[in-house]
Amino acid sequence: MPDVRRTVYEHLGDAFCPDLELCVSELLANVIRHLGEGVPVTVRVVHGQGRTRVEVTDPAPRALPVLRVAAADDEGGRGLALLDAVTLRWGVDHGPGTKTVWCELPQGPPAAPRRQTRSSLVP
Repeated sequence: MPDVRRTVYEHLGDAFCPDLELCVSELLANVIRHLGEGVPVTVRVVHGQGRTRVEVTDPAPRALPVLRVAAADDEGGRGLALLDAVTLRWGVDHGPGTKTVWCELPQGPPAAPRRQTRSSLVP
């Protein structure tokens, strides 16, 4: 997953922001959690017209994302709620033998450079 985030960062440059990083991470994490590691995916990022759209396509058209409210002691189940909170909108498109989960974020001013902390330097 870090390689994909790095590639998206290199593609977007200054337009890359923490909310976009969160969206890429959550969409990929859902594929890994529900379909398994090694499942082929396509990540597409389109930047323009005042929005940035992130799409993750996988080969499991019937494994649909569900927005739910996680209990305080649940270890998971918050990814789509986070996505829903930081995006303008999100949804699912179906293709032949695939599904694409997508989200759109507002295209704002470049994010301020992020400061590295001690914890981010630990492998």
